[in-house]
Amino acid sequence: MASSLCNLALLALAVAFCVQGTLGEIACENLDQGSCAFAVSSTGKRCVLEKQVRRSGEEAYTCRSSEIEADNLKDHIETDACITACGLDRKTLGVSSDSLLESRFTQKLCSSGCYENCPNIVDLYFSLAAGEGVFLPKLCEAQRGIARRGMAEIRSSGDVAPGPIQPVKFIGVAPALAPSY
Repeated sequence: MASSLCNLALLALAVAFCVQGTLGEIACENLDQGSCAFAVSSTGKRCVLEKQVRRSGEEAYTCRSSEIEADNLKDHIETDACITACGLDRKTLGVSSDSLLESRFTQKLCSSGCYENCPNIVDLYFSLAAGEGVFLPKLCEAQRGIARRGMAEIRSSGDVAPGPIQPVKFIGVAPALAPSY
């Protein structure tokens, strides 16, 4: 009786593993270099590609789960169409808001092909922009209108260092003034 229960338990465990595999659960650590960047695991964590240089000088790429969670999205590998439409690269290492400073990238991100069709990527950059104190829809609005204002908004996070309390004294040569026309 005990051996049949044991066999039944093993069979149930094997079926559970098979069903999990067929449902398409994604573990970042199991993804290759070509599908890692911009993927979301079955736990809702974003996958990031990392490069490691071995002692031999050989480069190795690994995929791992980041601490960044996707909003209401799990088990997703981004499509090639969205990667292209949003101006991204499958070989992107890590996750960073730095690309939001590049006007070419924000143009692609805010294009209708990306913004309206690639919710995973828009969600990621919405969160990254928010971390910098920027509201992505406003940035896209500025990108469509006056791009420079949007870029200035990112560069200025709102925190400004206070000016000197006492007047600055120059010792030696006075600063040159810009010519007035």
